[in-house]
Amino acid sequence: MVALSVDVLFDAAIRIQLLERSITITFADNTIRMKFPTTRRLAEFLDVPHYYVLPYFASMEQEELVTRAERVGILTTAKGSRKMVELMREKYAKETSEILGQVIFEELHRKI
Repeated sequence: MVALSVDVLFDAAIRIQLLERSITITFADNTIRMKFPTTRRLAEFLDVPHYYVLPYFASMEQEELVTRAERVGILTTAKGSRKMVELMREKYAKETSEILGQVIFEELHRKI
């Protein structure tokens, strides 16, 4: 079983998005927010019980990396979006560019 951490969950979120070829980005109030997979989807992907990931989401909310919006899901905050885009750039630049396009990916990184 994988050792969970905030970094592992962010990495898994990106890998899920790349696997599903779907990255949802919202631009609102001068903030870039990215949709996180559900806690159940992350637990399934990481092959851990769902209740294992829940304390990490509470921690990520306290660290202001994500926010939960009723009927919308889990979204990154400005700080969380920065973390996600940096990780995409460091580890998954080619795959992310294939989905978003190079220009959009570069502009997203510039805005963050």
